[in-house]
Amino acid sequence: MADKHLSTQFDAELSGISTRVLEMGGVVESQVAQAVQSLVGFSGEQASVVLETEEKVNAMEVAIDHDLHSIIARRQPTARDLRLLIAISKSIANLERVGDEAARIARTVQRLINAGVSSRLRLPVADLAFEAELATASLRKALDAFARLDVERALEVLKQDDAIDKEFDGLMRKLITYMMEDPRTISSSIDLVFVAKAIERVGDHAKNLAEVIIYVVKGTDVRHNTPEAVETMVR
Repeated sequence: MADKHLSTQFDAELSGISTRVLEMGGVVESQVAQAVQSLVGFSGEQASVVLETEEKVNAMEVAIDHDLHSIIARRQPTARDLRLLIAISKSIANLERVGDEAARIARTVQRLINAGVSSRLRLPVADLAFEAELATASLRKALDAFARLDVERALEVLKQDDAIDKEFDGLMRKLITYMMEDPRTISSSIDLVFVAKAIERVGDHAKNLAEVIIYVVKGTDVRHNTPEAVETMVR
């Protein structure tokens, strides 16, 4: 009876910490969206909110990580439970880095505004917003896969990563063209290169989350494999 009680407590702790990971995911997803909106609208106020949120995300990571170590020390989990705890540790690290990318975008917006760059200057801001939509959709799907421990959903995230990479490559070509055609855009275009890369990295972190989910469910490390190879490995 005591063992059953301990098991129930452990399950409740796992459920609670998983819920907090999803909460953290929701915060960083919103943070990325707001960072991109601050760029689209050249809003220093929105950029400041993104940077303030970074502190909250960092605090969430530290708190969850502390509780993870406590659970491992007290419960000494085995097999799938241990894999889940390891996965949570990797997940919050990736989510914290997503928050870092959002903050990087916000700082770029502030720098552009402080440099007097006009929102009317011909720049591919709409293309950046589209890349961000792809990346945040991928992150949202990865979080959904985490909530359900859904391998099929995780596989979809891996397959979608190529679309984000292609959008990034297209943006690079477009920004180079802008710089060649109008030297006034060189400085701001270089800043936007880093924004595009930050967005692309959000997609990479979503992919990392998906790989972690597959590891939890299947016990298979699928990193550094193509989506096609991963699909074969988990079938």
